Amino acid sequence: MYIRTTEVQGVPASIDDGLSLVREEIFPAVSAMDGCVGMSMLVDRQSGRCITTTAWSSEDAMQASAAAVRPLRDRAERALGSTSGRYVHQWEAAVVHRDHAAPDGACARLTWLHGDQRTVEDAIDMYRMVVLPQIQELDGFCSASLMVDRETGRVVSTAAFDTFAAVEASREASAALRDRVVGELGATIDNVEEMEIGFAHLHVPEMA
Repeated sequence: MYIRTTEVQGVPASIDDGLSLVREEIFPAVSAMDGCVGMSMLVDRQSGRCITTTAWSSEDAMQASAAAVRPLRDRAERALGSTSGRYVHQWEAAVVHRDHAAPDGACARLTWLHGDQRTVEDAIDMYRMVVLPQIQELDGFCSASLMVDRETGRVVSTAAFDTFAAVEASREASAALRDRVVGELGATIDNVEEMEIGFAHLHVPEMA
């Protein structure tokens, strides 16, 4: 399973316009493409930052969709009021676990880190054996995933919770777990973000 993420710096006041466009036009168009297995959009209403994710059944399907997706991405950028361009990245979905679907008002914590190619393999094993068993016990847990780029050594984990209050309540436990894991991996944390799940129609199968 493969993932394409698009990071856009939009304008906070335009977040709802961007979400409406994704729901009504972009998602139907993307989901009709061969190999597409869903789409989601995370938003930060304070900063205007947005991360759109599309999931694909194979790397070939993801690559084949690139040209058709590009004009849709342009429209989303305009709707979000972005003037600084976008950052597009492709990932392999390494771990996916879903306890239940994210309800309205759900939020997620994303942890971005990097190391070398060996770090990626170790991160996958540690996520399965150490991280996932602990975070799924946290109150309000919905789902978790780990995406990797084996070539560059980049990794991003996402943990979704029912509410922002649940995200807040899990910060201390998540930070302690994150510090332990990063220390054992010898990786570097690039960023930790907490974002609203504005749109979620991903149908990636369980990969735990």
